[in-house]
Amino acid sequence: MNQLAALTEILSRHAPVDGTHPCPLPGVTLLRSSTPTMPMPVIYEPTLCIVAQGRKRAMLGATAFIYDAASYLIASVDLPVMGSVIEASAERPYLCLRLDLDMTALGELAIRHPASRPEAEGLPVGIALHRTTPALLDAATRLAGLLDTPDDIGALAPLTIREILYRLLAGDSGATIRQMAQANSRLNQIARAIVWIRAHFREACPIEQAAEMAGMSRSTFHVHFKTITSMSPLEFRTHLRMQEAQRLMVGEAMDAASAGFSVGYGSPSQFSRDYARIFGTPPARHAGQLRGAVETRPSVPASEAAA
Repeated sequence: MNQLAALTEILSRHAPVDGTHPCPLPGVTLLRSSTPTMPMPVIYEPTLCIVAQGRKRAMLGATAFIYDAASYLIASVDLPVMGSVIEASAERPYLCLRLDLDMTALGELAIRHPASRPEAEGLPVGIALHRTTPALLDAATRLAGLLDTPDDIGALAPLTIREILYRLLAGDSGATIRQMAQANSRLNQIARAIVWIRAHFREACPIEQAAEMAGMSRSTFHVHFKTITSMSPLEFRTHLRMQEAQRLMVGEAMDAASAGFSVGYGSPSQFSRDYARIFGTPPARHAGQLRGAVETRPSVPASEAAA
């Protein structure tokens, strides 16, 4: 059995039904879907996604990132994404291993293993796809395999996760990983501003405050923010508002006007216009469609249906 088949078999057993499955491995979540899914909002925090089977699309603004077993996804900052499984069936479900990235471990590895060749300059995009190498796949398979020997997880999982992080650092994603590991990098300056915007997205927060959090002038902040997130700061805030409003309407059955008010809109008509601009459908109608999609997959919470 080759490594990809082995990883597929392990994930199939430990994620036996559709949904998002926490597991004993530190920072690891298993994902399964036996059908394609509607685009659903999710926040991608700094994470690695390795697909064993099927295909996924992540929309960051107007940019689509499509990944499968041939390519892994790295998210380097918190990003509001519309995610959908686009290739899956009962016979061949979508299966994915997601690993939260440990910044402390990345920083230590970056210091111990400096770049051996010149790396691309400039800011990385907040989401990137890279080729899944045999070495990375082997480490991911051994990590997942520890689920079959749970007594070994405490001793061996940290070592295997460290190996995975090293593979990322030494591979095509190395430049991005090194910027994530540097506290004073432009990427981390923008990451701090993103955390601040996420905490204040309901407020009419002036962009000057977010720029101050990043330690940049307003003009420099705008340029760097859009390079990393593919959105302006105001567009980013609007996407956060829309995702939360959608969660309230789908998960808590809140009406559209109340959801809009809850996320910071004083005008229901402005909320409806912004929502339709982003999702292509008025909020009440779209929420009804999404509730129907989630109800057909009862094991998947509304907020995680596309994760």
